[in-house]
Amino acid sequence: MSINKTPTGNHTIGHDRPLFEQDIDSYKAKEKLSEPTVCPQCGAVYHAGCWQWIEPPSNADSQTCPACHRIKDNFPAGFVTLEGPFFNTHSEEIKHLIQNHALHERVEHPLKRIIAIENQAIGNHQGSSMLVTTTDTHLARGIGEAVRHAYQGELKVNHVSGENTVRVHWSR
Repeated sequence: MSINKTPTGNHTIGHDRPLFEQDIDSYKAKEKLSEPTVCPQCGAVYHAGCWQWIEPPSNADSQTCPACHRIKDNFPAGFVTLEGPFFNTHSEEIKHLIQNHALHERVEHPLKRIIAIENQAIGNHQGSSMLVTTTDTHLARGIGEAVRHAYQGELKVNHVSGENTVRVHWSR
């Protein structure tokens, strides 16, 4: 009897369930970049095996970083949806929290960025929701956890196995 250890479909990520397969990220470099390499759009420098905010040396190669590439293509890795009656009355406050969290993350991790923040209407007189798209799955999850930590509510994190995409839903 064989057991299939590869999960299929959407799964909620938790500390109790390990991921069985590596996520495929088409925006990650296929081979190691030469060092140093500078992104012409944002100025991040690939040095010591990672993208950093440092002064680019004059001899640096030039290549678009994965975050700028995702932003240009409008191809998010993370989707955060926020909604509910509490959200409707506190949306600006929550938006500021999200922007501050993203700014804090970006200082240390140049590839963690918000692509867009969009307000969306929900039906007639039912309020609105907000969709935040990110260049990184960890940033999307971190935004959801920061909002839940600050305002409680219900948080769901769904990750599609084998893909570098996460969908986070918070409501209250």
